[in-house]
Amino acid sequence: MSVEELEALLSVQERDAALDRLRHRRTTLPERDDVESRRAQLDAKQAALAGVRARRQTVLAEERRLDDESRATGERADDVDKRLYSGSVTSPRELQAMQADLDMLRRQRSDLEDLELEVMEQREALDAEVEGLETEIAALEADVARLRTAIAGAEADIDAAIAEESNARDAAAKPVGDALLRDYERRRTQNKGAGAARLVGTTCQACHLTIPSTEAERIRRAAGNEVAYCDNCSAILVP
Repeated sequence: MSVEELEALLSVQERDAALDRLRHRRTTLPERDDVESRRAQLDAKQAALAGVRARRQTVLAEERRLDDESRATGERADDVDKRLYSGSVTSPRELQAMQADLDMLRRQRSDLEDLELEVMEQREALDAEVEGLETEIAALEADVARLRTAIAGAEADIDAAIAEESNARDAAAKPVGDALLRDYERRRTQNKGAGAARLVGTTCQACHLTIPSTEAERIRRAAGNEVAYCDNCSAILVP
């Protein structure tokens, strides 16, 4: 182990820190949260649309039933009206009964038409609600597609930077012995990022805590002959 190895190890640490930042940036792209937000809105709108469509089908079925019943009632009224004025019936009592039937059928038809109009208004309101939700859903889907395209582009740029940084990291690690590199990587994993750090004065630049001045001086004198560690965070210290 030499001073050159320790200096190279610091370069490896710098490259690893840069890679950590790039990977963190990749996983925390702000567009990801935006996509999740839009997806949640989209799911809610689609559920709402399914509910409105179901209500519309029920109302539409009722509208058609009323229309069919109104037509049938009107046809019966027309038949009675034709018979009433055809001259084929001469009995005053029967004519009076037919007139009463005709009046009743016309009232029924009028009532059915009034109901049908109310139901038609409900269906038209639901039609408008469906159209509005479909427009909102289309806009959200477009937003999701745009954000995913932006994410893919950002990921491609970051992946290229990661590849470049990884190559630089491999080059920086070449002078470092296997045992020292393994020790560094183990400590880096334990410290969640800091496996080696510069010792400036009596301060470790990984944890920014101080070590005794006598220990710092001993580490400087022994540089290149032994591996020193921070008493606080256990990172490899490079004076």
